Amino acid sequence: MVTQIHLGDIAVDVVLKDIKNIHLSVHPPAGKVRIAAPLRMDLDTIRVFAITKLAWIKNQQKKLREQERETPREYLDRESHYVWGKRYLLKLIEMEATPSVELKHSTMLLQLRPEASIEKKQEVLDAWYREQLKAAVPALVAKWEKALGVKANKIFVQKMKTKWGSCNPIAGNIRLNTDLAKKPPACVEYIVAHELAHLLERHHSERFIRLMDAHMPQWRHFRDVLNSLPLAHQEWGY
Repeated sequence: MVTQIHLGDIAVDVVLKDIKNIHLSVHPPAGKVRIAAPLRMDLDTIRVFAITKLAWIKNQQKKLREQERETPREYLDRESHYVWGKRYLLKLIEMEATPSVELKHSTMLLQLRPEASIEKKQEVLDAWYREQLKAAVPALVAKWEKALGVKANKIFVQKMKTKWGSCNPIAGNIRLNTDLAKKPPACVEYIVAHELAHLLERHHSERFIRLMDAHMPQWRHFRDVLNSLPLAHQEWGY
């Protein structure tokens, strides 16, 4: 169940969950604010917490308003799509055959059966992006496991709504957003290194920053490049 509190003109969705700590997030593209809080925490305490974070919330919303966004995907000929940071122009091929995606020069060939819906086109392309990332990840994981002296238990590649990646240090699992296959390779490597570093330090603490500085001195640049790229058009839920 979602409860809403207001900080002036800012609405904050509050969800009480079986968790230990309070979590604040601001979601693209519109800057929707959400707080996940422990079940026993009262709304007055949550409101005080939100007020202390008001400047940060406004700053995050400002960044989202100013960030470039993709136009809604229509999957039409000559629509721009990105793979590893490179722009391709879409070309649809209607054929009674298994759907497929192929890159040829600067063209992305999307083969589908006649009358395929937009939802089907998106489904095929999303599955293809997932396979591209799954193929690229093992070498990056092996490189950064060795560099950091860690070992991930499992690596999951999946569509994620609000993050490029996540790490569960207890289970040793790493999750990576399928959409990383659209981004420059250096940005993908940064996310892999970032999440693996969380196996050593779960929080974004001074120790975590020292780890990243020691092993990937340019990580801030890669982070900024990734955050400057166009956001997906759709509203990110939770």
